[in-house]
Amino acid sequence: MTNDDTSHLTPSDVTDEPIDSTLFITVSGPPGCGATTLCKRLSAAMDCPYVSGGDIFRELAEEKGFSLNQQTAAADTSDSIDRALDNKLQTIAEKWGAADKPFILESRLAGWLAGSHADLRLWLDAPDEVRLERIDGRVETEPEMQVREVSEAGRYQAYYDIDVDDREFYDIQLNTARWSKEGVFQLVRAAIESYDHDADEGAFDTPPVEL
Repeated sequence: MTNDDTSHLTPSDVTDEPIDSTLFITVSGPPGCGATTLCKRLSAAMDCPYVSGGDIFRELAEEKGFSLNQQTAAADTSDSIDRALDNKLQTIAEKWGAADKPFILESRLAGWLAGSHADLRLWLDAPDEVRLERIDGRVETEPEMQVREVSEAGRYQAYYDIDVDDREFYDIQLNTARWSKEGVFQLVRAAIESYDHDADEGAFDTPPVEL
């Protein structure tokens, strides 16, 4: 969900103790990894905006009267859709990276696009069978979502020379099938609250992305 550049999501069914932090956090992972669930909780607890690349992609499709599958097919034949989306996400990252305020950016390329603006980069994942069960009932069917994953990875490699399997620069890689939703949230919360800028000896370099 987006509102211009940002979407401030505050789930009414979850009330967490506030997280006092100014970190710019990116969350990435394949469909069904649990990114949306985590981002909504973090956004509410940190009282900060949250932007989803997937929501922007869907909004672009709706503006054109496309289904999600039609939008994906169109993106396979032209780089204009991906480049417009990624340029917007990178612009948002630059804006919030200079703001010294908490912010959450979620997309498959969020960690790459945010670059040095991000303070904490997360990669979420889960075994295929778990992710497929989680996406059951969504607009996309399981085969369609699997095709989208492969399609996106190929486009990222072709357009930006990005290998989505290169995860060295992520600060945290988490198998969300090993913990409950609450457990995942508490693990990430602990990482945020225990972060000490003065004790930070340095992150891995994020490869530059030229859009």
